[in-house]
Amino acid sequence: MLMWLAQWLQGLSPELSFFRVFQYLTFRAVMAAMTALLIGLIAGPWVIRRLTALKIGQPVREYAMQTHLAKSGTPTMGGVLILLSIAVATLLWFDLSNRFVWIVLIVTLGFGAIGWADDWRKVVRKDPEGMRSGEKYLWQSLIGLVAAVYLVFSISESSNARVLELFLNWVRSGFDVDLPPKAGLMLPFFKEVSYPLGVFGFVILTYLVIVGSSNAVNLTDGLDGLAIMPVVMVGSALGVFAYVTGSSIYSRYLFMPYIPGSGELLIFCAAMAGAGLAFLWFNTHPAQVFMGDVGALALGAALGTIAIIVRQEIVLAIMGGIFVVEALSVMAQVTYFKYTKKKYGQGRRILKMAPLHHHFEKSGWKETQVVVRFWIITMLLCLVGLSTLKLR
Repeated sequence: MLMWLAQWLQGLSPELSFFRVFQYLTFRAVMAAMTALLIGLIAGPWVIRRLTALKIGQPVREYAMQTHLAKSGTPTMGGVLILLSIAVATLLWFDLSNRFVWIVLIVTLGFGAIGWADDWRKVVRKDPEGMRSGEKYLWQSLIGLVAAVYLVFSISESSNARVLELFLNWVRSGFDVDLPPKAGLMLPFFKEVSYPLGVFGFVILTYLVIVGSSNAVNLTDGLDGLAIMPVVMVGSALGVFAYVTGSSIYSRYLFMPYIPGSGELLIFCAAMAGAGLAFLWFNTHPAQVFMGDVGALALGAALGTIAIIVRQEIVLAIMGGIFVVEALSVMAQVTYFKYTKKKYGQGRRILKMAPLHHHFEKSGWKETQVVVRFWIITMLLCLVGLSTLKLR
C-alpha cells in the first residue's frame, strides 16, 4: 500500500524522488519487521488485558504435567495479536499486486480462523479438547486443497488470468498437463535436480506440507516460548530463500529456480519475524499470554505455504526439524499405544509423555532448559538449511 502511495507522490514532483527508496524490497522488509514489532509491543498489553477481562483463560487438561497446573487461567488466543501485527505490516509494505503474498495471507488467516474456533470452544464451552479432530482436519483440508490447486499453476505463471487459463486447459485435457521442472520436488545439495511430480503429485505434496506444518507447530506449542522462536527463525530463513528465488540474478548464480514475484514474500517473512519477537516479549517464561491454536495453526500453515512457493519443502523439514520430531513423537506414541493395547490388552508408551518436550520435562529438564535447547537446535538446523543455497 505504501509503495503505491510513494509511487504516486514521486510522480507529482521531481523533488519527491527520495520516495524511490520504497521500491527497494530490502528496505520494505526491514520496515515491515519494525512495523509488526512495534504493533505487537504497543498493542500487547491492551490485548492481554482484554483477554483477561473476557476470562479467556487457558484450560489445562487433566492428564497434563502437574507443573503446568499453575498456568491454568493464563490468557490464551494471543495469536490474534500475532496475526493482526503480520496482516497490518504486510498490507502496508508489500506490493498489493503480488499474488503470492495474497495467497499466503489468505491461508494464514484461514487457518487462524480454524484455530480461533477451536480456542473459543475451549474457553467458552470449557471443553479442554476444543474442536474435534475430524472437524478441524476437514476445514484444514479444504483450505489446503484450494491453495494447492491454485499454487500448482501459479508457480510458472505471472498472472491470475494465465493461472485460470492453465486450470481450464488442464480440465479440458483430461487432467494431463506437464509442469515445468521448477514445479518438481527440489533436492537440496544438488544442482538443478528436481523430481517431477505432475499436477496431482504437486497438489498432494502441497496439501501435506501446509496441513502437516500447521499441526506440527501446534503440537510444539506446549511450553512458554517454545514454538514462537523457531517460527521466527525458520520464517526468516525462508525469507532468504524467497529473496533468492525472486531474483533472476541470484537464482541463476545459486542454481535455484527463478519464480517471478516470490521475492515479495520476504515482506511477509519479515513481518512474521517482527510479530513473533513482539509476542515472545509477553510469552517468555513465565508467560503472560499463550498464542493458542489461533496462532500456532496459522503460523505453521504460513511456513508450509511459503516453502511450497519457493520450492523448498525438504529444506523446511530440515530447518523445522523440531516441529517434525514433535509431530512424529505424538504419532509414534499414539500408534504404539493402540498397537500394544490391541495385542496385550494394555497400552504401552514409547515416551514418558508426548509431545517430545513433555518427555524431557518428565525426565527432569526444567521448562526453560527444554525451550532454550530446542531454540539452539533450531538455529543450527536453520544454518544447515541456509547452507543448501551454496552447497550444490
